[in-house]
Amino acid sequence: MIYRPHRAVLGEALWNRLCSLSPERHRPPGSTLMRQGETGTHVVALTSGATTVTLTGTDGESTLLAVRGAGELFGELSVLDAQPRSASVTAVRPCLVHIITGAVFRKFVAENGLQDVMLRHAIARVRAAETVRLELATAPVSRRLASALSRLVDTAWSDTAASPIEIPLTQEQLAQLIGASRNAVGTVIAEWRSEDWVATSRSGGMSIKNLDALRHHMQAM
Repeated sequence: MIYRPHRAVLGEALWNRLCSLSPERHRPPGSTLMRQGETGTHVVALTSGATTVTLTGTDGESTLLAVRGAGELFGELSVLDAQPRSASVTAVRPCLVHIITGAVFRKFVAENGLQDVMLRHAIARVRAAETVRLELATAPVSRRLASALSRLVDTAWSDTAASPIEIPLTQEQLAQLIGASRNAVGTVIAEWRSEDWVATSRSGGMSIKNLDALRHHMQAM
């Protein structure tokens, strides 16, 4: 099953009405849009940019659950069931968001009969996250890294033919997101650099020069 963001599930008309309930705001890369464990007081509708969704364990380890882009809604379950946030959401590209209070969102859901829609979407999101977690547990580092980069590109770039594609994450951040050591990630990136698939900068940034090669590598493993 292919995961679809909230905008695709709700349709453009309802999505636009939802976003109109609060002003659009800018959030820079590195901003925490939602923090695991916090009380659900609002939802965040993402209209532009890209985010990571991560789960922090009891020992402080961070696990990547998903990479999400424009058209996604965050925090709706916590608002609807009055439970703490189950994960953290962090901007990895400049984001435009609408922050909608819980009371306003619940009224919107009730008035439009969206309870079942939200439940079905939540189930789809859990299944997608389980797929990612299984991959993190079983796949080699190179496949996990290629898969994570592919998901990031799919959610954040409308023109994947453009080259190079700048990746707004350091090797340390990439290592944390795929549950690997920085040395292991560095070794994989060095191999890809020798193949001219990626390039790196002294500041720690990375760009993808051959996305097709990375995706073929991911599928072949």
